[in-house]
Amino acid sequence: MHSVKINAKIGALNSAPGPCLRAWTEYGSVQEVRTRLHQEDTVAEAFIVGAVRTPVGTKKGALAGVHPADLGAHVLKEIVERTGVDPAAVEDVIMGCVSQVGPQALDLARTAWLSAGLPETTAGVTIDRQCGSSQQAVHFAAQGVMSGTQDLVVASGVENMGMVPMGANAKFAIDEGLPLYGDGWTERYGTQEISQFRGAQLMAEKWGHTREDLEKFALESHRRAGAARDAGYFDKEIAPIAGVTQDEGIRPDTTLEKMAELKPLREGWALTAAVASQISVGASAVLIASERAVKEHGLTPLARIVQLSLMGDDPVYMLTAPIPATRAALRKSGLSIDDIDVTEINEAFAPVPLAWIEELGADPAKTNPNGGAIALGHPLGATGAVLMTKLVHELHRTGGRYGLQTMCEGGGQANTTIIERV
Repeated sequence: MHSVKINAKIGALNSAPGPCLRAWTEYGSVQEVRTRLHQEDTVAEAFIVGAVRTPVGTKKGALAGVHPADLGAHVLKEIVERTGVDPAAVEDVIMGCVSQVGPQALDLARTAWLSAGLPETTAGVTIDRQCGSSQQAVHFAAQGVMSGTQDLVVASGVENMGMVPMGANAKFAIDEGLPLYGDGWTERYGTQEISQFRGAQLMAEKWGHTREDLEKFALESHRRAGAARDAGYFDKEIAPIAGVTQDEGIRPDTTLEKMAELKPLREGWALTAAVASQISVGASAVLIASERAVKEHGLTPLARIVQLSLMGDDPVYMLTAPIPATRAALRKSGLSIDDIDVTEINEAFAPVPLAWIEELGADPAKTNPNGGAIALGHPLGATGAVLMTKLVHELHRTGGRYGLQTMCEGGGQANTTIIERV
């Protein structure tokens, strides 16, 4: 493929007038041109050189009163200090945040960077791909590096759901009596309910998962998270803040009996609060570097980006896209699910990872080995980079080679990222 592109470019140079012909003679011989063009057509490598997160707090916990910009500033300052990178060399901060209103408005990426006391020369942009926002930030950062146009980019995420409630950015339309969807959407999907709750219930029904199945999965998530916390597995990745040193939502003492006492979200549904991710507070940051930046700044690569994939699926089911997105990532990378040593899939609701495990034939023991969002919490825009941070550190703790991260997202979408430990 490269030779076809290179020959085409040489042909274009041969037939080009004026300045292009002069450029041709400046390059030298045909072989020198071929070498130059081959180098230009080779995609650069992107490396993760740092990954850190705050503890994930509960909506009424000790972090609920911390301003989102200060949460973001904390992990941004921490990623600079831990990696030793010159902050003036960082070209962009890409931050995921879902509810971009109130304290989370006004380009949180930029205000968080400046709130950290870091150089004014670094730009920042805040993005929203729903729950996958900061995983998308990782993708954008890696793509900037792989394109050769950037060398150092921070991918991050922030969400304080205790201060800015989920759905706050849609509340304006509701309060003003404005429709959330336009005519085109209504013509295609009608006026049926579109929500993560209905999507999760539809998944439970389609894959035949009972309430008991979901509760057993949730119990195991808390058990794993509690065991990981007690063993100190999260210590290296967490940057304590406001006196909080550990994730607040883990309940290792919960039981199936306690879960059975909860009312379903709706009569006849399998879903209860126990099998859903927790409303949370948190921030995370991942530093992506080119090979050149690694050498120039003396950075230590932790992982190499192998594959970045996206996929859409049925927006009514909403939460199923990690299945086709993972298949696409594995196909494009030439890997199989058995090659993956650790998977982090967001536990938005228990039916999501259960269906994913079943469809992919994945090993449950290698899937969320230290628990997931049911136990640890899901601070929306921060979760993508939180999961990537967990994944990188778990690969280094266990010596695994390949890690995979995937998340369901509003609108029926999913990101999948494959990394290789370095």
